[in-house]
Amino acid sequence: MRVVSLVPSLTEAVARTVPGALAGATDWCSRPAGLDVVRVGGTKNPETDRILSLAPDLVVANEEENRAPDLDALRTAGVEVLVTEVRTVPQAFTELDRVLTACGAPSRPRWLDEAEAAWAGLPEPRPRVTAVVPVWRRPWMVLGRDTFAGDVLSRLGVENLHARHAERYPRIPVEDLRAARPDLVVLPDEPYRFTADDGPEAFPGLPCALVDGRSLTWYGPSLAGAPRALGAALRAARR
Repeated sequence: MRVVSLVPSLTEAVARTVPGALAGATDWCSRPAGLDVVRVGGTKNPETDRILSLAPDLVVANEEENRAPDLDALRTAGVEVLVTEVRTVPQAFTELDRVLTACGAPSRPRWLDEAEAAWAGLPEPRPRVTAVVPVWRRPWMVLGRDTFAGDVLSRLGVENLHARHAERYPRIPVEDLRAARPDLVVLPDEPYRFTADDGPEAFPGLPCALVDGRSLTWYGPSLAGAPRALGAALRAARR
């Protein structure tokens, strides 16, 4: 089985579970460390000719991270493409199981069982806190409706104030974000790399939680430790 992954989360999952299956991955696939495969460009602009030159049995992709025209071009060339949809934590487990089986995993990996148990064992959070969750600035963009990261935060007791917005990643002026007076501003380090000096200064007087973007947005082996890591960062910001 020769696999090309166009999604960093799935790259990490496949590499850990089916060693040797990956023939190629995107430039953004940074896990596991030291991954030695052919790089095929970005998630939004993969080099389809390079992918085809690897003669993959399967390309794994995601409906949000990858562009339909690129996936259609691969299918037209005769390559099987498996496209995932991950909008919730339970959906992540289902899709990971599907991807790993398609990639030749002989059995369900222990890390996936551990991740599912970590999320199933969470207590009902009380009280809940409100938050805005920027994912970009210049212009400011935030989590809106129907996102995986939004579902992750909801399960940790964080109510995204823009969860009912018509758009999934709306552009909202920072003045309006401040005016909403959330209990918390959640600032991940990806896709925009918010840091202590770049992000919190835009929200004077509001608690800001700098969180690991991989724990918030990746659906793979990091899911096992995500509740603990994110929970600790959210609690620390509100002390």
